Amino acid sequence: MSDMNHGKVCLVMVGLPARGKSTIAARLQENLEKNRILTAVFNNGDLRRSMITDNTSYASFYDPQNKESLAIRERIARINIANARRYLDNGGQVAILDATHVSGKRRELISEMLSGYPVLFIECISTDQDILEASIAKKATLSEFEHLTFEEAKASFKKRIAYYEHIYTPFSWEGNTVRFDSLNNRILQARISEAIPHYEQIRDLLVTDSVKNLFLLRHAESEDNVLNRIGGDAPLTARGRGQAERLGSHFRDTCLPYIFCSGKRRTIQTSEPICRQQQCDSIVISLAEFDEIDSGVCEGMSYQEIKEKMPDVYMSRLRDKYNYIYPQGEGYVTMRPRIDRGIKKALFLSGNAENVAIIGHRAVNRMILSHFLYRRMEDVPYIYVPLERYYHIVSTQQKKLFELKWFTDPGEEHGLDG
Repeated sequence: MSDMNHGKVCLVMVGLPARGKSTIAARLQENLEKNRILTAVFNNGDLRRSMITDNTSYASFYDPQNKESLAIRERIARINIANARRYLDNGGQVAILDATHVSGKRRELISEMLSGYPVLFIECISTDQDILEASIAKKATLSEFEHLTFEEAKASFKKRIAYYEHIYTPFSWEGNTVRFDSLNNRILQARISEAIPHYEQIRDLLVTDSVKNLFLLRHAESEDNVLNRIGGDAPLTARGRGQAERLGSHFRDTCLPYIFCSGKRRTIQTSEPICRQQQCDSIVISLAEFDEIDSGVCEGMSYQEIKEKMPDVYMSRLRDKYNYIYPQGEGYVTMRPRIDRGIKKALFLSGNAENVAIIGHRAVNRMILSHFLYRRMEDVPYIYVPLERYYHIVSTQQKKLFELKWFTDPGEEHGLDG
């Protein structure tokens, strides 16, 4: 590498469609630029749509046996690689090539055309079928599929993935590679054969759970809250429905493209007026990972009833609330894997959205808070999670923020512990 090229690198995203490549590319660009590192993303799909007025969403356009479309896609790739080279030649520091790049032949072309610059291939891998289905459903809503029904769009995109699977070639000769679990923000394997500029920052960005603005809400008052009963699937009370409407008004001018909730009625009913009052397109995604703690044989009982009818259970949980597991149920300690999985899913599906909302339950929200905010395990079951307030969380490489904010009049809060 010449002195003129010192501090410059090309990052090449690799992976099958719907694995989070563009989300990671955008996140890298945004955060590297905040570190005053000149960065640009060169996305093949964006270039294709700008160059070709005809619709190219049909699956056969990606068939490797379709010679006409193959030539078009090869031309687009060459233009984008040349644009990335030109960017580095003219003062840019990090160029990010964003496309599938799953064939060894395409990666060889990139290495040849970027000769003289270090190249780091970053493969995004996600094997979670639920996430893949949700990602494909998200892709199916893009404007390029508007001529198809939702089911037709999903089927077309799945066929596109199959074509890319057909030409997929694992890393072999590539000198600098990272295999990255894009759902769990985990580096599975890294092979670095030369000095890669900004590698420490890039690596740290990859493994950091990043959310610009997370609004962590507890569901509004439910019928079981009033009766002091734990668990269950009770609907909201009239007062709770009013609280949900006030939440909707409170967030009316805060664009929430993604609202995540549990599978329980009280969180779904809380989400509905928030989504309805949004001034931007907003969707509600229900994740079972955010369901409230399963209290097993104690489900539907009040703590007073547990104390009177099951004193051993009551006292055992009182002694070690975090590690105690309800008979035939779960505890905080066993909830952690599913809550962490739910957080990963929500962040993956929301991509680089500016704002994300999660509507959970008291115990669930305590676990979510402990994911971002350090607490000793024994203290997690006592984190303050009121009904009429919510947490605003910012967690990026640049900034950490936790705020507890009101959405209604002080003095109205009450509710059960989890």
